Amino acid sequence: MKLLSILAGSLTAMVLSMPAMASPAKPVIGFSIDDLRVERWARDRDYFIAAAKELGAEVVVVSADANEQKQVNQVENLIAQKVDAIAIVPMNSKVFGAVIDEAHKAGIKVLSYDRLILNADEDAYISFDNERVGFLQAEAVLKAKPEGRYYMLGGSPTDNNAKLLRAGQEKALKAAVDSGKIKIIGSQWVPEWSPTTALSIMENALTAADNKIDAVVASNDGTAGGAIQALAAQGLAGKVPISGQDADLAAIKRVIAGTQTVTVYKPLKLIASEAAKLAVKLVKGEKVEYNDNLDNGTKKVPSVLLTPTALTKANVDLVIKDNFYTKEQVEGK
Repeated sequence: MKLLSILAGSLTAMVLSMPAMASPAKPVIGFSIDDLRVERWARDRDYFIAAAKELGAEVVVVSADANEQKQVNQVENLIAQKVDAIAIVPMNSKVFGAVIDEAHKAGIKVLSYDRLILNADEDAYISFDNERVGFLQAEAVLKAKPEGRYYMLGGSPTDNNAKLLRAGQEKALKAAVDSGKIKIIGSQWVPEWSPTTALSIMENALTAADNKIDAVVASNDGTAGGAIQALAAQGLAGKVPISGQDADLAAIKRVIAGTQTVTVYKPLKLIASEAAKLAVKLVKGEKVEYNDNLDNGTKKVPSVLLTPTALTKANVDLVIKDNFYTKEQVEGK
């Protein structure tokens, strides 16, 4: 009897670990996320799963914990599970060429989610217009500080979005730079978008500039948070305009407090829901309405680019109106 019980338990474990049977009528979508420890991606995951469920699809989620080789291995495992499509938030945008070819050989569609995969043959891309995000960031900082010494705090050098953000930031600042109204006194990328690294970079920048930094264009809320910590140590938090993006709860509170000038809000429910629809349409061979084509080095990738919104103290309550956060969360109750 004990042996039968062990065998039964083993069989149950095998059944539970088996992937759902994929089919066009009930697609199974893999969702490969670079790091679920980041607040933003956990929200994307939940919205994506909910939207896929409404469309009759199932989702298998994996997180690489900011390890690019682990993420590649996880995508290979999703291919082995014979899912119908895979949405990828890449840790390193340049390492998926071979694995996407492998997915296509298995008849699996591949979607770049939020970050464009480079030098690869992905089927589609969905994101917010990241160049527009960068433009909105720099525009808000420039409005707050039309003249002075600027520091550019970029995102991760392995993330193509960081380059798109920088292109938008430079476009917004170009006239002021050309006229001499502002001077870019330093610029640095932040590996893995690390707030701790951003703190260190800003500490060093302040020391080198003898604290004479008038504005910081930071590329997301995490790096902004690190930079603001360094500014606060010098009594400069709230005096030096600084940007961000993602509308992290901590950033929303900083915008209200006046220590962060702007965060760019990208409604995560919108991108996640639209991504789920896109993945299902790709599986079923249905027509997709694209609004752009972005060059990833290998091809012009059919793209769906959504519109972001700059949030300042004047309109930050939009996150409550959109049910992105509750009033209690924002007010810390």
